[in-house]
Amino acid sequence: MKLSGSYDFDATQEKVWQTLTDPTSLAACIPGCEKLEEVSENEYKATVTVAMGPIRSKFDATVKMLDQKPYESYRLVIEGNGPSGFVRGESHVTLTDGGGKTIVNVESESSSGGLLARVGQRMMESFAKSMMERFFTCLQQSMK
Repeated sequence: MKLSGSYDFDATQEKVWQTLTDPTSLAACIPGCEKLEEVSENEYKATVTVAMGPIRSKFDATVKMLDQKPYESYRLVIEGNGPSGFVRGESHVTLTDGGGKTIVNVESESSSGGLLARVGQRMMESFAKSMMERFFTCLQQSMK
């Protein structure tokens, strides 16, 4: 499944970068995030509870921020497993100057398997888009 989004922030690229790479800011805005802790430089372990329709599941995930070009871009790789299946995803995040604002563009590709994917196949894309919108809306509001 492929997703993309573009989000405007009323802040400098440096400030947006700091927020997008700060585990505390991320944990506060990831829907269902119970824990996000650094295990090594640019690698984190997370516990996230996801509720999609009748399915509610807790996932243990690894999050890696790779290929970082400070204030410009990075690649985010997520792998999670839980009782209802697995999720794998990769996003390319770019920051550009928008004349006093910062524009964050996200291009993502993900896959999932298990009960979550079978039962929620039709809902998966709208659910993922909704999660991405909630995450970036939270980050935008946290920077005001």
